[in-house]
Amino acid sequence: MNTLRETDAAARMRERHRSAATRLPYADVTTLRIGGEEVRSTGDALPVTDPATGEQWGSVPEASPAEVDAAVRAARAAFGDWSSRTPAERAGALRRMADAIERRSEALARTNTLENGSPIAETSGAAGNAASILRVFAGLSTFLEEPDIRPFPGGANETLVARDPVGVCALIAPWNFPINLVVIKLAPALLAGCTVVIKPASPTPLSVRFLLDAADEAGIPPGVINLVTGGAATGDALVRHPDVDKVAFTGSTPVGRRIAAACGELLRPVTLELGGKSAAIVLPDADLDAMSAVLLRSCIRNTGQTCYISTRLIATPERYDALVSMVTATVGAARVGDPLDATTVFGPVATAAQRDTVRGLIRAGVAEGARPTLGGDVDPPFEIGSFVAPTVFADVRPDMRIAQEEVFGPVLTILRARDVDDAIAIANSTRFGLGGIVFGADEDAALQVARRIDTGSIGINFFASNHVAPFGGRHDSGLGLEYGIEGLSAYLTPQSVHRRRR
Repeated sequence: MNTLRETDAAARMRERHRSAATRLPYADVTTLRIGGEEVRSTGDALPVTDPATGEQWGSVPEASPAEVDAAVRAARAAFGDWSSRTPAERAGALRRMADAIERRSEALARTNTLENGSPIAETSGAAGNAASILRVFAGLSTFLEEPDIRPFPGGANETLVARDPVGVCALIAPWNFPINLVVIKLAPALLAGCTVVIKPASPTPLSVRFLLDAADEAGIPPGVINLVTGGAATGDALVRHPDVDKVAFTGSTPVGRRIAAACGELLRPVTLELGGKSAAIVLPDADLDAMSAVLLRSCIRNTGQTCYISTRLIATPERYDALVSMVTATVGAARVGDPLDATTVFGPVATAAQRDTVRGLIRAGVAEGARPTLGGDVDPPFEIGSFVAPTVFADVRPDMRIAQEEVFGPVLTILRARDVDDAIAIANSTRFGLGGIVFGADEDAALQVARRIDTGSIGINFFASNHVAPFGGRHDSGLGLEYGIEGLSAYLTPQSVHRRRR
């Protein structure tokens, strides 16, 4: 693992990042996007900080309640025209938007990396993935066009089940994947005929502007997509606005609880994709070489800042020591460095506050008796920015904080199970239920284990999101579903029309 600490290495990174920021179309922004116009905000400027260097390179305004109200009113004004268009027309706009996003791939990726420190190898795929999501949902337009007619049980009458757009939607996104975790909400909302107000996370408010530029190029009418920026107060004003019909949020479980409480009080539908503490069960016949090839993406992707990754690795005694050796070697061989370098695997975590949280949990792991085989409570690899040394813990007990709490940083924990049944019990021993993996050569046997894990999604020998299959969490990992027909249905409200059969 390259853990350079030389002052000249840090200086080179700082200068490279300053130069990259000067070439981006968005940096110091003073406006909000409301009704298709750039509306100058009266709010204070909020800094955008590069987590690799700790330097401010941009800013956005904090929207006031009056400006949030203006954005919601603009969405309401645009709703009638957009919802009256045919599903095929809206699908065509989504496809044009997908093309336009891909043309902005490079600038979007660099902006994203300077916002949250995600390695450029990760952010370079953001535009393509967003385009794929838009095209997948565009392909679901026939679902909205086909009549849904259901005969009465007696056969004399029938019911036409119509699907109406739910209305104005508040889309609130996190900082770890600020483009794709907006688009998985935006694409179904637009196809359904909804209009939206987007509120990005405060550390990542600039990259989302490329989506609005692409929407303009695609011919999506003014007011269909609106953008407000700000912190918790802005988000709360949006969630509680009386003319918002639905809220979709991705983020932490504590914030999700507060949003759920507000929506419950207002009797407002809500989709919540929250935290995770997913497990990878390593069966006795697992191919550890094959597991090594997918470990970084499946278990510690994006410097560990991914909701569904399997950060708890659980093995039976006959594979435990070999697993510890493999994981330590694989993570240790991955490059830590400048996130603008295409060879970097681990960049900084997204904010200084997140760095402190991760390091605090690492110290808790050491204090509770976990054994670091890589990293641990050590100095970060660079003296600037919010870097954390990638860490692997062995001898982790299920009751330790690092085995129960979402770390959201470059930390893996390895737990020992007595047998496969015990591994399943350990996998199900947290309050989360989002992702998971079962590694095993016998895929039929692995499937039987996977079906016993209490989680919303799980993979056999790998994990990835399928844009046409539902994704959602159980328990403290969220409410509702995204992707697929299920994700589209979250933005529709049915009406049953009973009539006599012809």
